[in-house]
Amino acid sequence: MPVSVVRFNLVDPAGTPESLSARYKAAVEMAAYADDRGIDTVQTEEHHGVANNWLSSPFTFAGAVFGATRRIAVTVSAIIGPLHDPLRLAEDIAVLDLVSGGRLVTVAGIGYRPEEYAQFDVEWKRRGKLQDELLDTLLKAWTGEEFTFRGRQVRVTPRPFTQPHPLLLVGGSSQAAARRAARLGLPFFPSAHLPELDAYYKEKLTEYGTTGWTMMPAKTTPLLHLSEDPDRTWAEYGAHFLHEARTYASWQSGDIKSAVRSAASSVDELRAEGVYRIVTPEECLAQGLDNYVLHPLSGGMPIDEGWRSLHLFAERVVPAFKG
Repeated sequence: MPVSVVRFNLVDPAGTPESLSARYKAAVEMAAYADDRGIDTVQTEEHHGVANNWLSSPFTFAGAVFGATRRIAVTVSAIIGPLHDPLRLAEDIAVLDLVSGGRLVTVAGIGYRPEEYAQFDVEWKRRGKLQDELLDTLLKAWTGEEFTFRGRQVRVTPRPFTQPHPLLLVGGSSQAAARRAARLGLPFFPSAHLPELDAYYKEKLTEYGTTGWTMMPAKTTPLLHLSEDPDRTWAEYGAHFLHEARTYASWQSGDIKSAVRSAASSVDELRAEGVYRIVTPEECLAQGLDNYVLHPLSGGMPIDEGWRSLHLFAERVVPAFKG
């Protein structure tokens, strides 16, 4: 059965405190609606200091979603691990795991924007070592037992709901990320369809004597918007998709691999490319995807248009999966 996802990054380039508040409230209401309609996962992410108001605090947003829902998961894909204090992150995830009854999924990456590291006064060149420390600390902290952290004895409480620990995946597109996941026996989340990296991860599992699994994007993982009239929607709202695509593309150097990567410089190019797709419910079902990722508020999309997309997805696409 395909997995249904609603993605929120709360981007709004023209955002004011009032409009951003309305957008955040709408996203939580959309998550509650998605929960009631059987959608599997809310997906969110982390970026800092972005002029278009990209979401910077995904765990706070996840807490709001959990408070408004009963069964839907929240996948934070991904956090920028080295920017977080390891002990505080262990506490935050444990509390969210308890509040949600085990519905939080965290993907820990190291990011790709040096300016985010500079903002938090974290040394870019140490990001690999900091990520190792973070992951080691989380796994020790969630046992509830004392352990040594930076030369002192510490203990993190409360213990999380999920045992042995909340679902934690290691994200990335490098061999270093794959080795890190294998060494710790953690699942691996490649940032793109990279079968050769999955094979390397499995080799390292054998070498380290650990067990794990890979959650890898398909070759094609488009971001979807539902419309009864895609031509009209592209004409009226295509600029919102293009804004997000261009922002994301500006962050990605040549060695960054991503499942969502656009080279488009115009709305027409973006539509032809197929990374972002505006489709009717029937066209959506005909794609035969493993993961259907709806992005209802992409690039500052008007809230009413986001709701129209979500209603079509929940009422005319998702029931076809479940039935």
